[in-house]
Amino acid sequence: MPDVQLVLRSTRVVTPEGTRPAAVAVAGGTIDAVLPYDAQVPSSARLEDVGDHAVLPGLVDTHVHVNDPGRTEWEGFWTATRAAAAGGITTIVDMPLNSLLPTTTVENLRVKQEVARTKAHVDVGFWGGALPDNVKDLRPLHDAGVFGFKCFLSPSGVDEFPELDQQQLANSLGEITDFGGLLIVHAEDPHHLTAAPQRNGRRYADFLASRPRDAENSAIENLIAHAKRLNARVHVHVLHLSSSDALPLIAAAKREGVRITVESCPHFLTLTAEEVPDGATEFKCCPPIREAANQDILWAGLADGTIDCIVSDHSPCTTDLKTPDFASAWGGISSLQLGLELAGLTRKGAIEAGRDADFAVLAPEATFTVDPAELFHRNQVTAYAGKTLHGVVRSSWLRGVRIVSDGVLAEPTGRLLERDR
Repeated sequence: MPDVQLVLRSTRVVTPEGTRPAAVAVAGGTIDAVLPYDAQVPSSARLEDVGDHAVLPGLVDTHVHVNDPGRTEWEGFWTATRAAAAGGITTIVDMPLNSLLPTTTVENLRVKQEVARTKAHVDVGFWGGALPDNVKDLRPLHDAGVFGFKCFLSPSGVDEFPELDQQQLANSLGEITDFGGLLIVHAEDPHHLTAAPQRNGRRYADFLASRPRDAENSAIENLIAHAKRLNARVHVHVLHLSSSDALPLIAAAKREGVRITVESCPHFLTLTAEEVPDGATEFKCCPPIREAANQDILWAGLADGTIDCIVSDHSPCTTDLKTPDFASAWGGISSLQLGLELAGLTRKGAIEAGRDADFAVLAPEATFTVDPAELFHRNQVTAYAGKTLHGVVRSSWLRGVRIVSDGVLAEPTGRLLERDR
């Protein structure tokens, strides 16, 4: 055994083989071994015994809008990564839009990396963007280490990140297929959205009617058809699924060998349309929070493996953009700190030898009531205000170093990540 600097011990360590009492030995920022609970602690090591608190792998959130540079009044790498660390998230992957400029060229990627380099409290990777006019930039971005490419099939909400039509989608997919990349898709069909009733005002029911399930279902059906046409040579990922109607389509495609995966979000699994007050646009997101019956089926899809992962889709904005009119308010849920593996981060996401020593120490039975003023997000607007949540993060660790202890954060030590080659 090399010189072990840390042994983290708990009666509940979550490993790939299950949860069990264990002692996790850390050397040089890497997990050296997962030992029996009562293993002798090397003389070189410091013992941290967290008792009955659960030790989880540091969480990986692959869907975060940091908005830096350019819209840092909305968020920023300093505040977003502090919030992530406080929530037990030790790695984030930043979305390519809502920053200025978007991550759609290597030059723009380098600007964003330089901005993030000294501000990151957790490790940070980057998605690229697929736009109608940047097919030529996709391979260079891939070679520069982005984890994949995001596109929209309906308007994104920001002018500098336009959506793809079906031919443009096919063009981007063809290019990405050539180098074995990943396309991640905001899947709402624009024709269904245009045909839906569009009403201004405070009524959540009107907003929900403007984003029908059929828009998601149709877009996902088309994505599956594209993936089938490419004979599993490309990986397509559906972002933030809210329509449970699409689950049978996705499950059937997976059984046929189509390379398609899907994520959902905590707000779709915990919040329901029935509880959204009129005018409460902190609940607005696209696709929308749907009915309780829909939520039950999403939970079933998560339990049976049709839904592959849960991500925050943290999409913040300034308070003034959350007007009480659901039609005009900015759409996005702020929840990065409150959520307790898609991108191929092979050193992350498991407590086993050879992985980065990233941990979240959680008191699962403890509860807390969300006070927006105590969040590290730049703008304390959240749909979870006043809610009682279960599970309190006691500490977060990045490569064997404690970066959060009972809400107190250390100085930033996060690294910038590139796709494993």
